[in-house]
Amino acid sequence: MDNGTEPYIKRINELARKAKTVGLTDDELEERNELRKRYIEAFKGSLRNQLETIKFVDEDQSDGDSKQHN
Repeated sequence: MDNGTEPYIKRINELARKAKTVGLTDDELEERNELRKRYIEAFKGSLRNQLETIKFVDEDQSDGDSKQHN
């Protein structure tokens, strides 16, 4: 699932590997924090869009409209 987050994930993972081996500079720590924020916002936006397209259907109403059928 690529919702525009793939570049963020790739770079975050690169920085995570570097952090485990040699550590990160102050600039890299700042970059990592900014990338994480952007990733979370992109993820939330994608999830919000998916939730907004869900249409509920029940036994009494075939299309999820709020109007009752008589």
